[in-house]
Amino acid sequence: MTKPSLTELLHAAVAAVGGTERPGQVAMAEAVASAIDDSSHLLVQAGTGTGKSLGYLVPALAHGERVVVATATLALQRQLVERDLPRTVEALHPVLGRRPEFAMLKGRSNYLCLHRLHEGVPQEEEEGLFDPFEAATPTSKLGTDLLRLRDWSDETETGDRDDLTPGVSDRAWSQVSVSSRECLGASRCAYGQECFAELAKERARLADVVVTNHALLAIDAIEGAPILPSHEVLIVDEAHELVSRVTGVATGELTPGQVNRAVRRAAKLVNEKAADALQTAAETFEGLMELALPGRLETIPDDLEYALASLRDASRTVISAIGATRDKSVQDEDAVRKQALASVESIHTVAERITQRSEYDVVWYERHDRFGASLRVAPLSVSGLLREKLFADRSVTLTSATLKLGGDFNGVGASLGLAPEGTAGVDGTPGADLPVWKGVDVGSPFDYPRQGILYVARHLNNPGREGTRADMTDELAELVEAAGGRTLGLFSSMRAARAAAEELRGRLDVPILLQGEETLGELIKNFAADPRTCLFGTLSLWQGVDVPGPSCQLVVMDRIPFPRPDDPLMSARQKAVEEAGGNGFMAVAATHSALLMAQGAGRLVRATGDRGIVAVLDPRLATARYGSYLRASLPDFWYTTDRNQVRRSLAAIDEAARAEGK
Repeated sequence: MTKPSLTELLHAAVAAVGGTERPGQVAMAEAVASAIDDSSHLLVQAGTGTGKSLGYLVPALAHGERVVVATATLALQRQLVERDLPRTVEALHPVLGRRPEFAMLKGRSNYLCLHRLHEGVPQEEEEGLFDPFEAATPTSKLGTDLLRLRDWSDETETGDRDDLTPGVSDRAWSQVSVSSRECLGASRCAYGQECFAELAKERARLADVVVTNHALLAIDAIEGAPILPSHEVLIVDEAHELVSRVTGVATGELTPGQVNRAVRRAAKLVNEKAADALQTAAETFEGLMELALPGRLETIPDDLEYALASLRDASRTVISAIGATRDKSVQDEDAVRKQALASVESIHTVAERITQRSEYDVVWYERHDRFGASLRVAPLSVSGLLREKLFADRSVTLTSATLKLGGDFNGVGASLGLAPEGTAGVDGTPGADLPVWKGVDVGSPFDYPRQGILYVARHLNNPGREGTRADMTDELAELVEAAGGRTLGLFSSMRAARAAAEELRGRLDVPILLQGEETLGELIKNFAADPRTCLFGTLSLWQGVDVPGPSCQLVVMDRIPFPRPDDPLMSARQKAVEEAGGNGFMAVAATHSALLMAQGAGRLVRATGDRGIVAVLDPRLATARYGSYLRASLPDFWYTTDRNQVRRSLAAIDEAARAEGK
């Protein structure tokens, strides 16, 4: 049988999903196929509407060897596994002459644990060991959720939390799930043969395409013990999120509550001396944390170093003691011991890491109104980790609608540990030992200059660090009124979003929804349902809203979303770049802002018929030296600073939508 061409395969796949073949999608599929064939690396920017999922799935399935696809969001994972992959496999089967298998793999805590479901949750000493199904009354919310989970366990084939509809609270789920550290292991567990997490791993081992998430990909790279099956091709979708997800996985945290839980769990499993030492260390740490002020710790104070060393040493002693003792009086001893070990090992790992004082780590205090103080440690950069772990021994394609910042891929490339494009692998250059890669921008099917306007309110005052911006609020009110509602307001802080919502609710006769007043899904559904409605919010709205049509014809950003000056990790990264002779502001703050603004501006045009305006109420986008870099990172909208022109355009768009009854 003659090997089918990529064009033939893509045509079959696009026809199967009822789509239209687009030049950008064809260019992307060819670039991905070429990178796979050459075992090279690719960064590919594919604008909204390109059909990028098929752009990488078709060459991946045609390849024939195992491919791992990692995404950032649950929504895309579900789309791939429930819609795109089944249709594509069905379409390619007769052309390929084989039926590729696919599977989804997540972290262990996403799967229902049969041992915990049937044997109950090991609890702390003073609470006693109890069966949560008996302790929770059926009429309580927790009791209702647990009874539903028990019934669901008899019918589910996956045990995957995300397959449970409607969902349950985190508290209920924690009663029936375990972390990888808490797991007894299939060989020692009475339910090992039926384990949902183990069955998912087995399905992934047999699959041609494994869909996972950025976090599991990071754990697989950082931990060293392989979780994902071996593969020679990796495709990272939503790749603009990868660095922050990897940073999150590589971040350690210590809180008094966490330490006290570890003490309680270990107390009856070790001798009194070991338990007392851990208890004393925990009390010393808790006393310090009560006085902790938020901010970075460039050096570790002596009292904190003493407290952490005490925690580290006491934890190590307890870990050894738990491993050396058996106590048959403890009900379900193996599970109790595993939970205690997991808690104490977590304390030991973070305490030891901070006391090592690595120059590559950033340490800081955080204080939360509800949860109190925490001590955190994160890597100064994950670029070295990604370069070493991600790009070795496999072809990697990273794709997103926003990878090209300021006109090139080098900013994102640097965050991934890549040398500037064209220098890696060239003898005599600083990047000679770095991965070879290339960037490809396949464009967008949308005609941005005709479909959208980028308006910068140049006449406004520069936003200050504190206080209200009366001129900004006035401008926002006028724009929303001209648009007839239809506004997505993207704010740099929740305080700013709340203030704007309260002010405009008193001024305008349009419904204004505010993030936090309902679930995000409910807010977006209500926003899409009524074109007169506005939706105001912060970070998750910059990236998580897909509302084509007349309900979203004005996207407003209150200011350039620079990191907070007191953000310990961002400011440390900026300082490190400056000390190495680079421009820390451009490498860290401007890159961060460009990525968010590109994502935010991308909320406007989601379909070929969409029309609208992105309004940035921060004059620095027009006046500051870095403004051109940020503007070059946005879709190629028609650009203006003329406030009257924008009001006329909004009124015309509103009138046209009303004429169509929308």
